[in-house]
Amino acid sequence: MPDGHALDTDPGVRTFDRSNAAQARLHQLVPGGAHTYARGSDQVPEHIAPVIDHGVGARVCDVDGNWYVEYGQGLRAVTLGYGYQPVVDAVGAAAAAGPGFSRPSRWEVEAAERFLAHVPGAQMVKFAKNGSDVTSAAVRLARAATGRDMVAVCGTQPFFSVDDWFIGGTPMRAGVPQRDLGLTVKFAYNDLASVEALLAEHPGQIAAFVLEPATATAEPAPGFLQGLRALATAHQVVLVFDEMITGLRWDVHGAQAVYEVTPDLSCWGKALGNGFSVSALAGRRDLMELGGLNTDERRVWLLSNTHGAETTGLAAMGAVYDAYDARDVVGQMTAAGERLRAGWVQAAADAGVGDHVPVLGRATCMVFGTKDADGAPSQPYRTLFIAEMIRRGVLAPSLVVSAAHTDAEIDHTIDAARGAMGVYAQALDAGSVDGFLAGRPVCPAVREYAAPRRLGATP
Repeated sequence: MPDGHALDTDPGVRTFDRSNAAQARLHQLVPGGAHTYARGSDQVPEHIAPVIDHGVGARVCDVDGNWYVEYGQGLRAVTLGYGYQPVVDAVGAAAAAGPGFSRPSRWEVEAAERFLAHVPGAQMVKFAKNGSDVTSAAVRLARAATGRDMVAVCGTQPFFSVDDWFIGGTPMRAGVPQRDLGLTVKFAYNDLASVEALLAEHPGQIAAFVLEPATATAEPAPGFLQGLRALATAHQVVLVFDEMITGLRWDVHGAQAVYEVTPDLSCWGKALGNGFSVSALAGRRDLMELGGLNTDERRVWLLSNTHGAETTGLAAMGAVYDAYDARDVVGQMTAAGERLRAGWVQAAADAGVGDHVPVLGRATCMVFGTKDADGAPSQPYRTLFIAEMIRRGVLAPSLVVSAAHTDAEIDHTIDAARGAMGVYAQALDAGSVDGFLAGRPVCPAVREYAAPRRLGATP
């Protein structure tokens, strides 16, 4: 790597003064100190919360000048690496030509053609800027098409939208009208019986099934997605796949291609633009046209927003598809993830913490667990481990790789993990993180109260 990108696993070489000051200032200006709850300061150790200045490939540099190998990759939105030049060039050219106009642009025609060529189960597409909007649009279409109000979501999956129909079913439901709380019901992943029970309990009332076809830690059991497809068809329920994460991480055609199950509607974002803002709602023509001009039915207000067709996001998507068409990006991520998994497992075994810091999930979208001496999931031990990794030049809220992660960067990560696991083992032997961790543990991002990480409070 060029000078200035050097990495060091010595935990004593980094300071965080500027990051801590910037984070404190953010809390004065921005509710929660970040624009995404998953990026909040309560998701990282106190006083070791890097604020990023820029990124290159699989590395990021914080405002203190510390370099890290970074995982998570923009909340799973980056598969080609930061500053990937063909995407940057495409975005720059689009911006120079004009980011948006008072009429549709050629970018919209080209982007729709490219997208639909890569999602063969879809007949029409409409673009937006974030995942919540397209998922909520899918719910609105399903309700309009079926004349039903209820929505069934996979309750063992964490997030689908910031809108009331979903947030009303989370602990952060403050501000959601009480009348809306009963309209979203939940089923369990890989459990067709739980879906059948909902259909029996609410006959003729469910408009849509909404779920991720797979997650980082859960693959569909044989027959589950096929059975869900059959139930949706039999009961005239719209089947909606959330492909925000699986799309372009499982396959360029999405998880629906991997598992050979075609949803009625699918929702895309994140890696679609390699971190640039573009999302998509795609699906059957008869459903999508309810928001168009080729229908005699009552029209659905479907994704009408000023920036939905902004040329820069659409250009980024085109450059991403160029990369996927030219080389096996998913295969490269898979190879990087498997190398990381093998080294991680060996390092954990060597440190005697193999059962306490497991690596889980698909190679392109891995996470790690943290368990206490009794084998129970532990936020304090998770916080300790994240802190020790940050001190050693690895920013790893997860183990999500990109195609930009090199063997050298993965080897650095494994070396850092060995050091962090050594401290972890000491804390396990001591029976507590006390004396090893400064500050309060991380917390679930979606929780009812700011406590136990309320600003200004003490442990």
